[in-house]
Amino acid sequence: MPESSSNNKRIAKNTLLLYFRMLLTMAISLYTSRVVLEVLGETNFGIYNVVGGFVSMFAVISGAMTTATQRFLSFEIGKQNGDIKSMFTTAVMIHLLLAVIILILGETVGIWFLNNYMNFPSDRYVAANWVFQFSLLTFIVNIISVPYNAAIVAYEHMKAFAYVSIIEVVLKLIIVYLLLVSPIDQLIFYAALLATMAILIRIIYGVYCNRHFTECRCNWGWNRRHGKNMMSFVSWNLIGSLAMIAKEQGINVLLNIFFGAAVNAARAIAYQVLHAMSGFVSNFQLAMNPQIVKSYAANERENMFKLVFRGSRLSFLMIMTLAIPIIIEAPFVLNVWLKEVPDNTVIFLRLVLLTSIVDSLSGTLIASMHASGKVRDYQIVVGGISLLTLPIAYIILKMGFPPYSAMVVGLVMAVICHFTRLLLLKKSIGLPVMSFIRQVTLRVAVICVLAFIPPFLLYCNVSTNWWNFILIVSLSLLSSVLLTYTFGLDKEEKEFITNKIRKIIKK
Repeated sequence: MPESSSNNKRIAKNTLLLYFRMLLTMAISLYTSRVVLEVLGETNFGIYNVVGGFVSMFAVISGAMTTATQRFLSFEIGKQNGDIKSMFTTAVMIHLLLAVIILILGETVGIWFLNNYMNFPSDRYVAANWVFQFSLLTFIVNIISVPYNAAIVAYEHMKAFAYVSIIEVVLKLIIVYLLLVSPIDQLIFYAALLATMAILIRIIYGVYCNRHFTECRCNWGWNRRHGKNMMSFVSWNLIGSLAMIAKEQGINVLLNIFFGAAVNAARAIAYQVLHAMSGFVSNFQLAMNPQIVKSYAANERENMFKLVFRGSRLSFLMIMTLAIPIIIEAPFVLNVWLKEVPDNTVIFLRLVLLTSIVDSLSGTLIASMHASGKVRDYQIVVGGISLLTLPIAYIILKMGFPPYSAMVVGLVMAVICHFTRLLLLKKSIGLPVMSFIRQVTLRVAVICVLAFIPPFLLYCNVSTNWWNFILIVSLSLLSSVLLTYTFGLDKEEKEFITNKIRKIIKK
């Protein structure tokens, strides 16, 4: 019990530190996105996001390696006398090799695809190529830095992310100012500034790791066993990463091919809002995932399942509480935030938020799968289903359906993948599926529907203005919070919240 209590306190502390980071970045990101859209214009903003998104298609390998590095470092830390230094060094060397491979692919296949298949105004291809080069540079730096960020997560030093976020906030504000007074092409200048910021941030993380974790200093030795295990894990995990890229950036490219850069701008705005909101959930899961891996490494299965259930349930309820009022009031929110709202932005925003609500159930489930290391069957099946998103979306768009139909395909696939994921985890780690469906999936689904009804009925019966907006948001938050506390929390969680409120009142 003392160990479990200590772990819970660590999760809560790390979550609060990450929330501090998220609140800073969310406020500045929403402000800077508005200014950047206004300065660059709809077409240039769309070009930057689709080209940057195309570069991030190469992140499929990096994404798989990030997950692998975090998993193996956390596993070694969770074991007694784990070989952490050798594992870290092996990860660094693998990432250096991957950086070289992706650089070659980007400068050959990437450039060819960009100039032959992407749909931009004829006078913007030179700027698009510069954006591609700066985005590729940023991505290469991020690949090399993956082991260092993974070490921070594995050691649960989330305060590092909170501190560096202050620097990021200042740099983003400086970038916005410099963009306003730019003497050269604003799109190219913006990409160059973001690349410079990324390099500075990655250097800071690298220095932090070298100073705080003696085991995370590269000695340039190669451990064949660690390398083999990590690459085996990655090779299967790559399928899931490919599926994610196909679902997100692949659809972005399809929308550009069929509808042009303006539609990419609308989708980018929707994802700006999503990323600002999903920080609440991703930070919570980031704090929980190392504990899940360490519980598995220590063979504490019951504790691991408890963390998985709690993480999925609370993740859903957190993002649901934030998403419902924005889904309902999307037109008003976008019109207040932006001077001009591109076409399709409202429906895009609503669909990506619905998809994120469904996906929030999967974060800790995926962490438990990674903890076990049994990823082959899982990635083949779930990754294969997710990969179907891209060809199905292509067929639907080819048939003449509107842009948002591609997002609907993504939402349907997210639901299918959730239930498939449960069945596979039952086989691989013994996850109690029926208990999960009863205690998590059905439970939060009912709460979500009940929380949505009161504010939606009010929305349908009042006019659009500031007072009614405040009333609808207040009613939405009230219904979500009351239903979450009454039906969404267990006894231990209610006691924790009650005690915290009492302490605050006493102070």
